[in-house]
Amino acid sequence: MAQLIPQRIYSHDSISGYRILTDRLWPRGISKEKAALDLWAKDIAPSNELRKWFGHEPAKFPEFKQRYLAELEANPKAPDFVATVREQLHAGNDVLLLFGAKDEQDNQAIVLKEWLANQL
Repeated sequence: MAQLIPQRIYSHDSISGYRILTDRLWPRGISKEKAALDLWAKDIAPSNELRKWFGHEPAKFPEFKQRYLAELEANPKAPDFVATVREQLHAGNDVLLLFGAKDEQDNQAIVLKEWLANQL
């Protein structure tokens, strides 16, 4: 069964699936060829203001999560994004939610996975 999988874009484990970059900024040191993206969802990523406020500080993650979920709920592009993810999952493709952050527990892809699971 197809699933949503958050994965660091720098990871050397190559999982096949529909590859979505969930960062607003392009990850340093990754070529477009190496990224092999199917979609760059920068319009779904946290706003620049939220991203800068969070600064990947673990203590701020609970508040970041609440704020990012509010942004997702208000985002006019979210329904199309959900439809794209739904189509890929129904086609049997795993959907990889790629992120550049070093912290693999407290990042936007983890929040996005949870939010998507509730939308699908």
